[in-house]
Amino acid sequence: MITAKQLRQQYLDFFRSNGHAIIRSASLIPDNDPTVLFTTAGMHPLVPYLLGAKHPQGTRLADVQKCVRTGDIDDVGDATHCTFFEMLGNWSLGDYFKKESIDFSYRFLTEVLGIDPARIAVSVFAGDEDAPRDEFSADCWASHGIARDRIFYLPKKNNWWGPAGITGPCGPDTEIFIIRDVPACSETCSPACDCGKYVEIWNNVFMEYDKQADGSFLPLAQKNVDTGMGLERTVAMLNGFESVYETDVFRPVMELLDQKAADVPDRLKGMRVIADHIRTATFMLGDEKGVTPSNVDQGYILRRLIRRALRFARTLELDPAVLTECARIYIDLYKEPYPELGENSARILDELEKEITRFSATLQQGLKEFDKLLKYIQNNRMSGKAAFKLYDTYGFPIEMTLELARDNGITVDEAGYEACFKEHQQKSQAGAEQKFKGGLADHTEQTARLHTATHLLLASLKKVLGDEGIQQKGSNITAERLRFDFNFPRALTPDELKAVEAAVNEAIAAGVEIVCEEMPIEQARAQGATGVFDSKYQDVVKVYTMGGFSKEICGGPHAANTAELGKFKIVKEQSSSSGVRRIKGVIEG
Repeated sequence: MITAKQLRQQYLDFFRSNGHAIIRSASLIPDNDPTVLFTTAGMHPLVPYLLGAKHPQGTRLADVQKCVRTGDIDDVGDATHCTFFEMLGNWSLGDYFKKESIDFSYRFLTEVLGIDPARIAVSVFAGDEDAPRDEFSADCWASHGIARDRIFYLPKKNNWWGPAGITGPCGPDTEIFIIRDVPACSETCSPACDCGKYVEIWNNVFMEYDKQADGSFLPLAQKNVDTGMGLERTVAMLNGFESVYETDVFRPVMELLDQKAADVPDRLKGMRVIADHIRTATFMLGDEKGVTPSNVDQGYILRRLIRRALRFARTLELDPAVLTECARIYIDLYKEPYPELGENSARILDELEKEITRFSATLQQGLKEFDKLLKYIQNNRMSGKAAFKLYDTYGFPIEMTLELARDNGITVDEAGYEACFKEHQQKSQAGAEQKFKGGLADHTEQTARLHTATHLLLASLKKVLGDEGIQQKGSNITAERLRFDFNFPRALTPDELKAVEAAVNEAIAAGVEIVCEEMPIEQARAQGATGVFDSKYQDVVKVYTMGGFSKEICGGPHAANTAELGKFKIVKEQSSSSGVRRIKGVIEG
């Protein structure tokens, strides 16, 4: 049986032997990316380099990146969907392209992992008015012996990546599938359907176009390769498992839950949801950027996952304390590849226990609200609006409301609930689109200036507050404003805010050149560069120096001179989460 640890090592060893520098996993919280709350793929931390900036480690890179995706949260509990997962990735930054990428993938799958080529199917871009049919990739696969009837030409919705924003790098991809020993759903069955015959394990994206604001596609000056292989899904396929929950990264937790869960309907799904959500929560809480449960942004997603796990624990008649038992298992399982979990284990368990206590209190309030609603129910039927209020305000899923309704001899207007739920989703999506407008490729002069301002803001906070322990805990930049999170135990006074603003503007007025140097991390540390100096940094880093005002490790983008920033203004200071403050600022002129 192949384990997750073995696959991680085999992957990195293979690409190291083929000239790739091994880079470390970045934080789950993206730097300066207004489009997403979490790192959803290995390419996110590499966007500046995919856009042409020079990477300190070279033009061939590989890593194992921790990722979170919550868009398919309702699918969690099936065989393959997870909210947290590890992404194996390799990149070419203007180095090799389609042929070499496909060669690497085929060799790794067949020579290293020993997969029978007859079990491999692939898809390539079918072509449209924007780009031609990808016969080159198809021919590459055929040259390796992949039969033409296992090479599928699929449209843009299946075999095209990007751009991440409105404009920017994008291109066709080729996806690699394991053919499972199950009947096909039809004669026309292909990797485009979800019957389970084909399971995707790897995706090679060929970034060769630059989408313009008018919708046209121009050839990209630097052609890149970006690949991603889901570790859990691949381990499951290699071992012939029916689901990812049989793999070694889930098995100890699933065994614990199996011993303690009651024999109730949907038992397996409930155990899988708990196993998945607590694993994700463990990584969020243990992240170097310190996410904690709250009602906004990443903290809200974290809170939702923990409370959803608690609701399933209730249906399985489990003591809530089992969730912290699961977290302890995950800490032990992952502390070697991700040392931050071991280092932050006390915080993980403490915050998890706090949230369990909070939700228990909310649950009690919700039960009281349910009892109040019973007094106003007509014709023994609860309205959909009332059921949705229980969900939206008290976290009651419709299943819990239906269960309580049955116990009290009433029914629920489920259609009315669904209508309220859909309306809520549409409003949330519209708000998210507005909030996260822009894109990974939105590296304009204005966003570069605002990013530069965050460096000066961090230095000014340390200077004014006299606290060298202050660190960046998150940053979100759009073309209009910056948002900067930092650790500090209290609100800043009006005088302190004025002093911080003045210190930033002093650096801007000085008009100093912004110098970028590549150096070993130990040299950066010796020179006093700002940085957490944890596992997220590589052996060689970029250090941006702004005169005597700021020296910080960063990937970019930046202005060339502080004078380009005009004038900095703080527009708001508030709490972000426990022990973390948030400043919103703009630059004028």
